[in-house]
Amino acid sequence: MKLGIIGSGKIVHDFLSIADQIPDLELAALSTTKKSHQIGLELQEKYNISKLYQDNTDLFNDANVDTVYVAVPNSLHFSIAKAALEAGKNVICEKPFVATTDEARELKEIADKNQVIIVEAITNIYLENFKFIEDNLAKIAPIHVVNLNYTQYSSRYDAFLEGDIQPAFDPKKDGGALMDLGIYNLHIIIKLFGKPDSVKYFPTIQKNIDTSGILHLGYSDKQASSIAAKDSFSPNVSTIEGEKGALIIYGHPNEMPKVGIQLLGEEPKVVNHNKYSHRMIAEFIEFTKIIDQHDFTAADQAFTHSLNTLAVLQEAKNQR
Repeated sequence: MKLGIIGSGKIVHDFLSIADQIPDLELAALSTTKKSHQIGLELQEKYNISKLYQDNTDLFNDANVDTVYVAVPNSLHFSIAKAALEAGKNVICEKPFVATTDEARELKEIADKNQVIIVEAITNIYLENFKFIEDNLAKIAPIHVVNLNYTQYSSRYDAFLEGDIQPAFDPKKDGGALMDLGIYNLHIIIKLFGKPDSVKYFPTIQKNIDTSGILHLGYSDKQASSIAAKDSFSPNVSTIEGEKGALIIYGHPNEMPKVGIQLLGEEPKVVNHNKYSHRMIAEFIEFTKIIDQHDFTAADQAFTHSLNTLAVLQEAKNQR
């Protein structure tokens, strides 16, 4: 995979720090805004990126780029992903995918027309610890209660309170706790249990944005809650509870550093099966395989899951 990256924010820095651990990945190009050009120069030198652009169109026209990683504020995902697909590039789009299911379907139609692939970058469902949760669901079934918690006191929250509204807290840029953190919980719940019968979001609103909130998902045989908070602190323990035991996620749900199972009447078993030191490695190894092998079946399955998640996210967002 010959990757062109659009963006120069924190997630790009995170990704570039582990890019050399992804087999068959070439850092072909980086595109930044003119304002961030100096950051781009520093990243290009530090990570040996072949080309640096200040105009996304130049990156789209680069014949050495076959895949575009869209790593920009949420509100820009759709327009940039669409332009990349129309240029015949595969697309890896950061979470949350796009704003609406209509936008997602439009992108998929363009991808299919141009015989390229589009996937959403969402770390947790590609982790080995998530596979442990999947593999052990039957041991605790029937399952009746799901409670996921992603609370992380934001490094931008104090500035937000002082009136410095950055994209992560900007309603005009599709920010907020639900979109930033709650999306991880949603991917886990929907990957494990499918779409719910009912969706109800109870947000804490400050300055017209949800700084935290609790999302309730109702199923015929279980109830699920998703806590997402950028204005609070928590040790972050999540549980999936059944009649025969419980599965536990210890730590932030985006990286799932430890997981466990406790069967009724037994001591808990805590494990870490994640193979890699950074949460983004597993997903990009999988994306590289899908794109290099032109595995449209796997890409279609990933898109269907992202679309189902987005449908719930959209319904919850409309209740803010």
